[in-house]
Amino acid sequence: MTISEQRAERRQDYDGASAFPEAEQHILVGPAQAGLTAAIVVLPFIGLGIAIFLAWGQGVTLTDLLLAAILYVVTGLGVTVGFHRLLTHASFTARPWLRVALAVAGSMGFQGNVIDWVAVHRRHHAFTDRPGDPHSPYRYGTGLRGQLRGLAHAHLGWLFTDDQTPVERYAPDLLADPAMRRVARAFPALCALSLALPFLAGWAITGTLYGGLTAFLWAGLIRVALLQHVTWSVNSLCHVIGSRPFKTRRHDRSTNLWPLALLSFGESWHNGHHSEPSCARHGLDRGQIDPSAAVIGLFERFGWASDVRWPDQARLERRRAGPRQQARAPARD
Repeated sequence: MTISEQRAERRQDYDGASAFPEAEQHILVGPAQAGLTAAIVVLPFIGLGIAIFLAWGQGVTLTDLLLAAILYVVTGLGVTVGFHRLLTHASFTARPWLRVALAVAGSMGFQGNVIDWVAVHRRHHAFTDRPGDPHSPYRYGTGLRGQLRGLAHAHLGWLFTDDQTPVERYAPDLLADPAMRRVARAFPALCALSLALPFLAGWAITGTLYGGLTAFLWAGLIRVALLQHVTWSVNSLCHVIGSRPFKTRRHDRSTNLWPLALLSFGESWHNGHHSEPSCARHGLDRGQIDPSAAVIGLFERFGWASDVRWPDQARLERRRAGPRQQARAPARD
């Protein structure tokens, strides 16, 4: 059990507004890991600058945009459908080959190996917005300064803290799965493949190294950065701003944030997800676009997915928050 989890169990009297007991402890990861994480965060922005310079006066090619869109969809759905809804919450059962394919696609999103990702996210649900949550924006309290610090921590800062999540406790099922262990060990190679594919495709399509370079920038580095920041925004923004139509556990301030729905493949219906974590659909109300749920529906139709946990309307109505609860400020929830 981590130090923060031990403190969480000792602090059952958390009032929902104060800073977490471990808030001011900033034990950073080692220099090597910090440097690698910083490189993953910063290099795409350097790539963006280079891409803009190269595109100045002539624009971005259709080839680069199409490759970026295809890889964004493949790796993004690998994270949302594979890492999240399938492997973390068991929202459906997938054929073994599909389970591995989704884990591979998610690994190419540069968000950590599949076992660590699942463990961290399960821990987030176990301690949502209270001591023990690895990336809550309420870590430093609910005042304005605390909220700004908390948003930075939830979005990016938590990646640089040495707050290990024990996979033996939170993801024993994946540790016992030889296929998932192999995918986890292959994470560095899959990241390299995620960048090599657009370069090789761009080179093959255009017949020039320049075409490979621009594809590498737009469909490689920039695509990775966009997916990462959309995912991190669900950790940060989707606990601070947005609507809260459904009841969640005490102190859980997860929100629905519609502007991110399409880019996040439905993950930004975060309040709906936290209200019904094992549900395959996060957009629980009419008109809430949820591409990940649509993909799971296709898998089910093709016979590749079974035991899909679709919304139970009667249960949803019981969990719907009243007008006063929806209007209540998150900081005082």
